[in-house]
Amino acid sequence: MKDQHNEKSPVVVGIDGSDTAISAALWAIDEAFSRNVPLRLLFVIRSAGLSANEYSEVVNYAKASLRAATAAVQSGGKPVTVNTAIVEGPPGAALVDESERATMVCVGTVGIGGYARSILGSTAAELAEQAHCPVAVIRPHGNESTQHVSWIIVAANGKPEQAAVIEFAMQEATLRRSPVLLLGNTSTTLTASSNGLDSEIQQWQRRYPELHIYPITDRADVARFVKHHDEPVELAVIGASDAGELAEIVGSHHRRPLHHIVSSALVVRQ
Repeated sequence: MKDQHNEKSPVVVGIDGSDTAISAALWAIDEAFSRNVPLRLLFVIRSAGLSANEYSEVVNYAKASLRAATAAVQSGGKPVTVNTAIVEGPPGAALVDESERATMVCVGTVGIGGYARSILGSTAAELAEQAHCPVAVIRPHGNESTQHVSWIIVAANGKPEQAAVIEFAMQEATLRRSPVLLLGNTSTTLTASSNGLDSEIQQWQRRYPELHIYPITDRADVARFVKHHDEPVELAVIGASDAGELAEIVGSHHRRPLHHIVSSALVVRQ
């Protein structure tokens, strides 16, 4: 297991010149700051088939995009060390390679819709399924909600990775000062020492007494909760075995009511 708090392992953000990538970089500031690790802004160039002039134009665009992202991060006011890099190759493969030396990899949500996932493929989906570290896929918050509470959601689903996933969710909730919705099924034994969701919550509440943790029974599937509920979800935390549900969690929700905030997602890998 990789040491997620190794000070030499940066939080990596995929930059592509889009506003969603900037949003991912801004979200990642707290991740890097809390771990005392650098923030590495990475632009991946698809160089295959480019002429010399086209390659030069793409490099200039990459440099400008990285400068803009760096300026946005630095305007946040937190003393985070920022370094930048340009690499070549397919974006998904390049970011998976970066994940071997990263604490976390963060990307925006461009191209996550179900159609793009099935027809064109998705850098974020590829990364979530193949990365060697946790992966955050960030949707920028617009004006979709007037509510003041945004939840961190996580499921007590009985899978082997459950404890590590919930632990990560509690850490995120602490970092972002957000309440937690713990999804579960009261008829199922959730852990070796717990006979129900209430006991599970009591266990985590003892470890994180400063957090507000609330149960949602009979809804142990994060993707289903996000799809069918209008609770404003800031971040859905799932395990690697559920990475295939990424598109459902952060994908196209254009048919949602305007007051609903679609969720960002964090895929936990041990």
